[in-house]
Amino acid sequence: MIDIQYAWLVWSLIILGIWAVVYLSLRGKESRKEMFIVSLWTSLLGFTEPMFVPEYWAPPSLFDLALRTGFDVESLIFSFGIGGIAVVIYERIFHSEHRRITQHEQHSLRHQYHLLALLSAPIIFFFLLIFTSLNPLHSAIMAMTVGGFSAWYCRPDLKKKMIVSAFMFLGIYFVYFFTLIALYPGYVERVWNLKDISGILILGIPLEELAFALSFGFIWSSIYEHITWKRLRRI
Repeated sequence: MIDIQYAWLVWSLIILGIWAVVYLSLRGKESRKEMFIVSLWTSLLGFTEPMFVPEYWAPPSLFDLALRTGFDVESLIFSFGIGGIAVVIYERIFHSEHRRITQHEQHSLRHQYHLLALLSAPIIFFFLLIFTSLNPLHSAIMAMTVGGFSAWYCRPDLKKKMIVSAFMFLGIYFVYFFTLIALYPGYVERVWNLKDISGILILGIPLEELAFALSFGFIWSSIYEHITWKRLRRI
């Protein structure tokens, strides 16, 4: 077994491997472009890791960066991987293509809240982080859930993709998490700060991880179409 010091790195590389399989299986250039661009931007979320270490978890990492600084290379890899998977998994299964929303459609009543809907999740997250004593991941889950429903209100045409993607990503993440448990038994109990979260484990997986996967898949699946003013059409 690879040393526990490298568990977070191995786990991040596994999600990157899943990303590569999904990317290579995509048929359309637009979907590949969507996946890569969203992954690049999502990787920046890795820089938020100091907000979660050690309040949520404290993983051993390359050069002990996570425990010494809060930052780590693994978070960038992990964020890159999950961002791309969440945004295109629906298109991979249901074979869809993008169509540009017309200027006339963009000026409809719901689209007047376009910017607010996009910014709602980070605004809510930082509000909860600053003004409440909630665990940062609980704040993130709540923010992504509300942000997802804000996106739904603004872009009801994406609701099917959002709902289906949320559960598909949850399923992928559930199976993916088992690779960590299988490779490193007891790792969750050692690394996750279970006393400051619910402490509930579902087949060894912290409840918050599953809630994160569901809420992340819900909001992130709509981000590309929402930002680029595009809609999906089955082909």
